[in-house]
Amino acid sequence: MSATARTGDTPSPFTLFGPTALLVIAKEPLPGLVKTRLTPPFTPAEAAQLAEAALCDTLRTLLALPARRRVLVLDGRPGPWLPDGIEVVAQSSGRLDERLAAAFAGCTGPALLIGMDTPQITPAHLAPALAPDAWDGCDAWFGPADDGGFWALGLAVPDPGLLRGVPMSVPQTGAVQRRRLVEAGLTVRDLPPLRDVDSAADAAHVAAAAPGGRFATTLARLTGAVTR
Repeated sequence: MSATARTGDTPSPFTLFGPTALLVIAKEPLPGLVKTRLTPPFTPAEAAQLAEAALCDTLRTLLALPARRRVLVLDGRPGPWLPDGIEVVAQSSGRLDERLAAAFAGCTGPALLIGMDTPQITPAHLAPALAPDAWDGCDAWFGPADDGGFWALGLAVPDPGLLRGVPMSVPQTGAVQRRRLVEAGLTVRDLPPLRDVDSAADAAHVAAAAPGGRFATTLARLTGAVTR
């Protein structure tokens, strides 16, 4: 996989070190390719704006967290929305479980992966998995999503086989993935449940949970345009 990195004079990406690699898996926010379940009520272009805002909020949080690496696993090409201090690697091809597995396969040492669908995350949400003792007596961290999936997955030893074959985007995804970890003999600790942005109702809920973020600002602008 190809890799690029952007660097700048912002100190936080280079001073907040930790033992864990942080990964965000995402699609390039292009109309018609992202957040298609938001259409309607939003147009494809508006859905892409919301996706970009969600990704920006997520990456901003990433820069505030202690990490060994901060990596965007991207389907597509980086754009002006990419902040300094984030390494970019290309997503593999295949089903989502295969792409997630490949993202972990590219890591050595503990790794924690999150998606771009929870822009309401704060450092507090991920703090337990990034604490100095996060991996003491723990093999995996699991963040369940309200829709039955998961928003975060951390592995002390990033074994891609723990993800391959897990059915994705179904109500049982999270339960199957967590059971896979337990049946592999791993000690699993849980992060708080969060709500993904899949529908317009989800978007409103998430924006209310993080009213100061770019996602909330973008949603307010778009819904304000609709109601005028």
